[in-house]
Amino acid sequence: MIQFLAIDTPVPFDNFEEVRGWVERVIQSFGKKTGEVFFLFCSDQFLFEMNLKHLEHDTFTDIITFDLSESNDFIGGEMYVSVDRILENSKLLGIASIEEIHRVMIHGVLHLLGYKDKTKTDEAEMRRQENYCLSLRS
Repeated sequence: MIQFLAIDTPVPFDNFEEVRGWVERVIQSFGKKTGEVFFLFCSDQFLFEMNLKHLEHDTFTDIITFDLSESNDFIGGEMYVSVDRILENSKLLGIASIEEIHRVMIHGVLHLLGYKDKTKTDEAEMRRQENYCLSLRS
């Protein structure tokens, strides 16, 4: 089950079934099944406070992922997504906001699938996988 929820900012798209289908395809392409997956859309301030409270990071970020998977076969978790940060980053990068929204969302899913981004090598692999996942959109 994949759900899109608004915390203090509207969900930045309305084609829920299409996006849900895409995320399902991504998860299946890695040989996993979908458990309870939540995308929670919020403001910069909300996510900043979560980042400080839960991770002790005094910085803004675009996504925080909490892995709640209960088995190796199913992935599940909560991904808190800052719409403010994504919109700002998309302007800085000169790309459509929906492209950055999708990239950040799938970045969270990749964390649930076990990918890391702590080293330069990990970051490069994460970006490669993001590009692959983005190619699975209809």
